[in-house]
Amino acid sequence: MNPRTLLAGAVLALCATAAPATDLLQVWQAARQHDPQGALSEASRAAGASRREQAAALWRPNLGLSASAGWASAQSQMNGAQFAMPGSAPVSGASFGTSVNGGTATRWALNAKQPLYNPERRAQSAQLDIAAQASEHEWQLAQQDWMLQTTQRYFDVVQAERRLALVLQQQLAVDKALTEAKDRFQLGEAPVTDTHEAQARAQALAAQAIATRNELDMARQVLADVTGLPVQTLQLQAPGRAAVAGTTEPLADWLQRAEQNNPMLKMQQAQAEAAQQDIEKHRAVASPTLDLVAQASRDRLSGSGDFGAASNTQSQQMVGVMLNVPLYTGGWRSAKLQEATHLHDKARSELTRSRQQVGQMTRAAWQAVQSGQARLAALDAARTASQARLDATQLGRLVGDRTTLDLLNAQNDASAAELARLQGQIDNLIAQLRLHAMAGQLGEAQLQTVNAALTN
Repeated sequence: MNPRTLLAGAVLALCATAAPATDLLQVWQAARQHDPQGALSEASRAAGASRREQAAALWRPNLGLSASAGWASAQSQMNGAQFAMPGSAPVSGASFGTSVNGGTATRWALNAKQPLYNPERRAQSAQLDIAAQASEHEWQLAQQDWMLQTTQRYFDVVQAERRLALVLQQQLAVDKALTEAKDRFQLGEAPVTDTHEAQARAQALAAQAIATRNELDMARQVLADVTGLPVQTLQLQAPGRAAVAGTTEPLADWLQRAEQNNPMLKMQQAQAEAAQQDIEKHRAVASPTLDLVAQASRDRLSGSGDFGAASNTQSQQMVGVMLNVPLYTGGWRSAKLQEATHLHDKARSELTRSRQQVGQMTRAAWQAVQSGQARLAALDAARTASQARLDATQLGRLVGDRTTLDLLNAQNDASAAELARLQGQIDNLIAQLRLHAMAGQLGEAQLQTVNAALTN
């Protein structure tokens, strides 16, 4: 790379560090305000909460009004009737006839119904309450996953920035080694292979710098998209030298917390309970139901008929109870009951499998946290050793005991050790967040703990 380009990049980096740093909590708060995932999660939660109102509504009265109007015809004939009038003797064998041809027909009816006893509706109500609880657990699970995802995106940018900085640092060292190799070759103090090796490494690093810069641009853009923060203002903090201490609580405590509080397990448990209520619902299809009912209606037909103008009006009012006893459903109820029973077995098996998976993931997260400090100590030792090797190789190169290839390899190892150290720090912090997430305890307090381990 052109030295002027490197100098410009260094100047830009120096100017960027003058801008205020953006910490993890700031990024999370921005994501909560801007990321569409938050609106999606809240909408799903609100939809689930509405099921509680649906459950309550199943036991409230239903009131309906119907009305109709149109044209109608009617004919009625009665023979052999007997009627009597005040002050006169009864008349037998009388006939009556009425008709309306193309008259006006109107009807209205007001109906009210209040469930009193309905086992099927009771099971439906319980299902809706359970579904509302499940949506709350689903929201908590989504919040924790969202928090972990945002944290990972944050550290993706941090890693990409450090990787690019090390590549540029290597480029400067390789360019210097290439210049020295050319000078020493001209003086006859080094073979031409040193020049070729330095030239090849310089070209490889140039290509690597382009790829790394592209990765950094992509990681920054992804983070900017979900936070709404301009790319130019993303001055993130990397993990400091002092890592967050691992948890000292025993594994059994974390496994118990995960069993009791893990949102995925709670959601699976709710689904199993809902499947049980589905069985009760289909069993109750054959049960009798009792409802309090009330009705008021009025029918009127008026117009001209065979005997002149005519009209017919009927009004009805009724308040009472209605008993409904299902007798035969054609096998539908038993078939649905069998289906619900098998689905309940499936839900219980899924719950058992989820318990095993949560236990395994909790154990893995706990072990990752416990081994994190030892791993960081090993990476620190590897970084110190690689830096010492680089210093020794540089000195050996000056006195002719080491080749240019040895120096280039030592520089590459030192950069790899530095990146491995950063990756170890990030993995340690993420493992702690995952452990709290498995126990259903991941929140802003845990983010604050991780944020305290970051530094400019």
